Amino acid sequence: MNQSQPHAQIAAASAYEELFVPALFQQWTHLLIQAAGLEPGSHVLDVACGTGILARDALSTVGPSGSVSGTDPNPGMLEVARRLAPEVDWKRGTAEALPFPGESFDCVISQFGLMFFSDHVASVREMLRVLVSGGRLVLSVWDTLERCPAFADEVSLLERTAGTDAANALRAPFVLGNKDDLVQIANQAGVSSVAVNTHQGTARFPSIRSLVEADLRGWLPVMDIHLQEEEIQRILAEAEGALSEHVNTQGEAVFQVSAHILSGTKA
Repeated sequence: MNQSQPHAQIAAASAYEELFVPALFQQWTHLLIQAAGLEPGSHVLDVACGTGILARDALSTVGPSGSVSGTDPNPGMLEVARRLAPEVDWKRGTAEALPFPGESFDCVISQFGLMFFSDHVASVREMLRVLVSGGRLVLSVWDTLERCPAFADEVSLLERTAGTDAANALRAPFVLGNKDDLVQIANQAGVSSVAVNTHQGTARFPSIRSLVEADLRGWLPVMDIHLQEEEIQRILAEAEGALSEHVNTQGEAVFQVSAHILSGTKA
């Protein structure tokens, strides 16, 4: 690792927290917390916690008698998470090898992380390992790209202006949009009482520029895609026209998004 990498990871994570969390991710946390049945005193693990928005909201639910841990493989994400909520037990780790002993948690939650795990079934089995018997597992994933048309338009823009690797980085969050595939993963992993519910949300960015800039500066670097500043500016200039149908009368980029929430238990 060269000396610039930790700084770059923290910068990308900070941009992620500042740009994406309020515009896109914050709105889903209450749905996962509700599906998990969290209550004061619960002991919770947030897998692929990112900068920790779900863990922070879970902490406010479980209170001082409970506990929240968060794990993520990205050290930049964890550094920002620690700064925002030092009272959470943040640990670096992957979903396939969680750094916790078995039967440590009443509930395991993960918001928009499963799509990026190298082995979907093995990672869900690992989440079951750290759950107590009868504990709850709750995961969210994005619906298909076609059900999130503004992002589909942005993928087309990146394909045309930045190439396939950049476009694929933006496609990646939507690869588990098929509900049948999601149920199959849970069943193969041994999850009991599997249920999948689809929810509609609203993404709200201050402008088209801020939406696309969030992806170029906040998301693509997380996926190890780093564009030159000149290229970023060229894409931002084209984005205004390419995504104009998603602008409201106040000039904001406002559009519908769809996500699945899977819930189940450890037998």
